Amino acid sequence: MTFVADPPRWRGLTRGYAVDGYAGFRALVLGASGFVGRHVAHAVYQAGCELVLGVRDGERAERALAPLGVRGERRIVDLADPSQVDHLIDAVTPDVVFNLAGYGVTPGQDDPDELRLVNAELPLRLLGALGRHARDTDWPGQRLVHAGSAFEYGQVGGPLDEDGPVSPSSPYARSKLEGTLRTTIGAEQLEIQAVVARLFTVYGPGEPAHRLLPSLLAAAREGGSLALTAGSQRRDFTYVQDVAAGLLRLGRAEADRGGVVNLASGRLTPVREFAERAAAAVGMPADRLGFGQRDDRPDEMRHDPVSLARLQELTSWRPPTGIERGVGLTADAG
Repeated sequence: MTFVADPPRWRGLTRGYAVDGYAGFRALVLGASGFVGRHVAHAVYQAGCELVLGVRDGERAERALAPLGVRGERRIVDLADPSQVDHLIDAVTPDVVFNLAGYGVTPGQDDPDELRLVNAELPLRLLGALGRHARDTDWPGQRLVHAGSAFEYGQVGGPLDEDGPVSPSSPYARSKLEGTLRTTIGAEQLEIQAVVARLFTVYGPGEPAHRLLPSLLAAAREGGSLALTAGSQRRDFTYVQDVAAGLLRLGRAEADRGGVVNLASGRLTPVREFAERAAAAVGMPADRLGFGQRDDRPDEMRHDPVSLARLQELTSWRPPTGIERGVGLTADAG
């Protein structure tokens, strides 16, 4: 089954993010109905690749992907079931897999078994299945591009370098780090090209409604105010289509097996400043931002500068979209 749609609200917003080198190859995107996954699926489609979408809920995937006008084959799969993972890879025989599947970020996702199966164990299952069901093509890049998380670093302090210390402090963060380690070790042992891209604070069209930017845009539309924390914590805010383009660039990169790469903007911005700049970009008065009206969460992400040296070495590229443009594109998407 394919997704075909005419996306009037999104037309023109996603131009300029296509990546060369994918035409004629086959890509499988897992987690394609998620926030980042739908943009990766769209970037793969733009790149001229034969696209297969691994989704758990077909109706949800239709709602997520139709506004982007994505055309691709849909495969229903429960990624927590090892036999279904193997069957999917056997049936599709992809040249490259983009794994954006994850569990534990959305409120209510608190099943420890699901956390382990999807975040920690799935990447190694994918590598094993890719080793068993190889496709005979001249694909030169990575076989698996796995999305890691900035939460793997924890509150370590200092510049965040991929070879530096990690100290995950939540079950979600620990499960994501385990998935990264299984990917790096498994890729080396199985001799399969794979890369882990650690993502930071991603924002843009399709972002879950409870997060900062969608909440701000809703308040701006409705003429209301927005209760916020003091916003002193600094984060690396990265526009989602930059993230998708970066993942595709890493998919084509000549990296060591199982390498870890930070995928971020390289610019630290306090949350307060991001909110102020976003409000200004959409014409929302600054006095409607209620800083300090909410307490910081215990697991609030805050960190020091993110090293992009490895990303730039592998891709000769860094995410180009600034906050005002990213916020404007998100607001235009509705």
